[in-house]
Amino acid sequence: MRSDRSRGQDALPTFDDVVRAHERIAPHAHRTPVLTSRMTDEELGASFFFKAENTQRMGAFKFRGAFHALSRFDAEQRRAGVVAYSSGNHAQAVALSARILGIPATIVMPLDAPASKVAATKGYGAEVVTYDRYAQDREEIGQALAAERGLTLIPPYDHPDVMAGQGTAAKELFEDVGPLDALYVPLGGGGLLSGSLLSAGALSPDCAVYGVEPEAGDDARRSLREGRIVHIDTPRTIADGAQTQHVGEHPFGIIRDRVTDILTASDDELVACMRLFASRMKTVVEPTGCLGFAAARAHAASGELRGARVGVVISGGNIDLDRFTELLGGRRRG
Repeated sequence: MRSDRSRGQDALPTFDDVVRAHERIAPHAHRTPVLTSRMTDEELGASFFFKAENTQRMGAFKFRGAFHALSRFDAEQRRAGVVAYSSGNHAQAVALSARILGIPATIVMPLDAPASKVAATKGYGAEVVTYDRYAQDREEIGQALAAERGLTLIPPYDHPDVMAGQGTAAKELFEDVGPLDALYVPLGGGGLLSGSLLSAGALSPDCAVYGVEPEAGDDARRSLREGRIVHIDTPRTIADGAQTQHVGEHPFGIIRDRVTDILTASDDELVACMRLFASRMKTVVEPTGCLGFAAARAHAASGELRGARVGVVISGGNIDLDRFTELLGGRRRG
């Protein structure tokens, strides 16, 4: 397994790293639109700006961090290849980035990953290795493959290059709409939230930034409260992109010092937001992508956001259409 230690990968990224990442990925990543809804603004009493990363290449913000990390490989790393583990979006992001850059890719994915995400990962040319997310440790599997094959492991969030790349989404949001009073960001392992905090600190320093994770898996909230990384069993939630067992070490180094708070959202709240996105903004959002809006709606309902300018990151839109219909129709499984 190749070590990136020589490239300063133990150091936390800064906003300057986000700026450099943006320059590097700009020719390949979409500058995604910012959606608005007059009806939603009137109902919630605030001005909402939705960063639509569900329209990013491969359908999620993950392309930003994955492409940035792989683009920094040296010649030896590119020849040997990359290995990653993911429930779906990071898998597709690494697979697509590797195809663009001509790098062999091996992806470790759970047996119950959405079929569309598995198919897309294979379609980009990656080898898929499956595992049982409730009985096996994906990190151990990824590390073993890296050691056996001489691959470079790029985790889905606990990597400074990945974090800097993810921060470009919030950077674009602030550049497009100006300073915000509050920003709500989906939270699994913390790559997107930590990167967003870097951008907020530089471009909108008075903005309150909230991470939002599934109610069934509040490890990051507990970690923030206890001042240490808390490990949990894999949470059972429809937000498959946030079924993490712990927040990343590098992201937590930024989150614990900068985040305003970490909130949670229930599966029922996520389904309600999926329905609102589909009916009002005519856009398909996966459950994980609704985490930020679910918490923002709850804050608005309590009157905390009256008259505020509120940013919400929609992190992704990769969901099987049958599953999407099943959830909106109230026929939930698992």
